[in-house]
Amino acid sequence: MNIAGVYSFNDGEKVVSDKYPKLLIEIKDAIHAVDASVCMTKHSSEKTMPGQLLYSPVELNKLFKTQLNPLGWGSVRVKCDYRTDYYVKNYKPKNLGRSAFREMDFVKEKLGVEIQFGKYAFMVYNVAAKMTIFRNLSYIDTGIEIVPVKALANKMSTGVSYFEQFVWDLEKRGISNIDVPVLILGIDT
Repeated sequence: MNIAGVYSFNDGEKVVSDKYPKLLIEIKDAIHAVDASVCMTKHSSEKTMPGQLLYSPVELNKLFKTQLNPLGWGSVRVKCDYRTDYYVKNYKPKNLGRSAFREMDFVKEKLGVEIQFGKYAFMVYNVAAKMTIFRNLSYIDTGIEIVPVKALANKMSTGVSYFEQFVWDLEKRGISNIDVPVLILGIDT
C-alpha cells in the first residue's frame, strides 16, 4: 500500500516526526509492506454492487498486525467499569454485567495507532475521543490514524469513510485544548 495523503491534526505531523521518528518509519514501512491485493476477498451482496469483489477490512487489519506485532506494537484494551449511581431511583439495569472495553489497535512507547476502515463516525471518535481517553489513562501522548483515501474506499463496502471526508470534518470541527496531536495518513493501493 502507499501513503496518498497526510494531514496534521493539532500539530500531529511535527510531534510524531520530532518525538517518534523511528516509530514513524516503522509505521510507514508497514504500510508499504501490506499487499492489499490479497485482501480483495469480500463478495458484495449490496444492492449497488452485487457480486463485486471488494477489499476486506478484516483481512487488511490482519496484514497490518502481521507487520506491526513482531516489531513490538500491540493493542491496549481497557475495561470499562460503568457506574450506576446516575440511574434514577428504582431503575434496575439489565445486562450491565457484560464486559465492556475500549481498545487501541497499536501502541508502542507512548504512540497510539488506529487503523480505520469503518464508518466516518469511528474515524472522528478515534481522534476526538478515544485518543484523548487513552492519553488521560497514560497509555499514549500522540496518535496516528490510518484511513483509506476515497479511491480505496470506493473498492470497499458502501459507507466506509475516507481521508478527504475525515480531513474536512476535522477542519470544520477545529482543535480543542484536550485534543491529542494526531498524524492522519490516507492510504491507497
